[in-house]
Amino acid sequence: MFLALVIVLLSGYPVAFCLGGIAVFFSLIGMLLGEIDPVFVTALPQRIMGIMANFTLLAIPAFIFMGAMLEISGIAERLLESMGQLLGRVRGGLALAVVLVGSLLAATTGVVAATVTTMGLISLPAMLRAGYDKSLATGVIAASGTLGQIIPPSIVLVVLGDQLGISVGDLFLGSLIPGILMASAFAIYVLIISSLKPELAPQQNSVDLKPLQLIKLMQIMIPPLGLILLVLGSIFFGIATPTEAGTLGAVGAMGLAANNGGFSRKALSKVCDETLRTTSMVMAILLGSTAFSLVFRGIGGDELIANLLLNLPGGKVGFLAFSMLIIFFLGFFIDFFEIAFIAVPLLLPTARQLLGPDALLWLGVVIGANLQTSFLTPPFGFALFYLRGVAPKTITTKEIYMGALPFVALQITVLCLIIVAPALVNWLPNMSWT
Repeated sequence: MFLALVIVLLSGYPVAFCLGGIAVFFSLIGMLLGEIDPVFVTALPQRIMGIMANFTLLAIPAFIFMGAMLEISGIAERLLESMGQLLGRVRGGLALAVVLVGSLLAATTGVVAATVTTMGLISLPAMLRAGYDKSLATGVIAASGTLGQIIPPSIVLVVLGDQLGISVGDLFLGSLIPGILMASAFAIYVLIISSLKPELAPQQNSVDLKPLQLIKLMQIMIPPLGLILLVLGSIFFGIATPTEAGTLGAVGAMGLAANNGGFSRKALSKVCDETLRTTSMVMAILLGSTAFSLVFRGIGGDELIANLLLNLPGGKVGFLAFSMLIIFFLGFFIDFFEIAFIAVPLLLPTARQLLGPDALLWLGVVIGANLQTSFLTPPFGFALFYLRGVAPKTITTKEIYMGALPFVALQITVLCLIIVAPALVNWLPNMSWT
């Protein structure tokens, strides 16, 4: 059944229908062979109703709406330009601005495709005009676009928290330090490589900012930064659930757009359309994966996988290495949502047994960081394909790949640090915030 899913997925057919179709096909075969009781399949409607009644999943459209509104209203673009001006006197300042703004934009959208595409369209032309090396420019943009996997607030973390059965608020807290570490590693690399090889990032002819100009830049930068901090703070201090905080963020994004003259009927229509498309995609995959996992369990697939994982050599280390390797390679071919809804439920029972329920929070952050690395690794990384789609023809695919490699090395370093030092994840959630 799993092999059939892999083959059908490689055909390029929509994932949600692949999952649902294979579930129907194998349920019929299972009933004909007497492996599945027909009554067992009738549990599917109840499972679907349970999904639709899940309050946590309401955060998904809210966060998507918030990110889309900041992007379509032009707030994200103005934020990038302001950061670029503020850091203009620093060598590599424009690349540093891309890392900072990319981190924020990635966190609000949580979708690699949307972030990389947006950053590619906004910042790549500006960096090329400034004389930046093509590989450095593309590498910074692609790497910054993947940061949304572990920087909260992110719909990726919302989905992962739901699938692992852990608090989304705790997952946000647990991923905060690793996310900051990852972004900081990128920023430090940009500063160091710009100093060692000045030809990669030419010094900008930046004039001194006058007080009025500085105040204007602050007026552009502080509101969106404040909105993100407000959303996170309301979750961390127990004032609001992730769903309520997401709604607060969506309303706040509309207020910022209106204040900046970017709110209109046309803009709202585009934001709603983007939100509807992405949310529908996520929910369709979730429903398809629910049908798949039900039938998979009905024919004994979960027991087979659990026995395989429990008998791996090396115990906990062997399980962790094997599962991380599987998720890493799956990230080459399918998006995070498919991985969260297909692979994570298969690994979860063994993870509970070998690692313990208390380690699931740490495991969730490790999975997010692992996928972030997978999405950036040549030759199959999704982020590289998305950037290739919006990059000018003067930039070769080889230059994009070469630009990504140093950032892949940085991501692997931080991932290893998270694995060997779980306290980086567990420290904040274990603090008393309320």
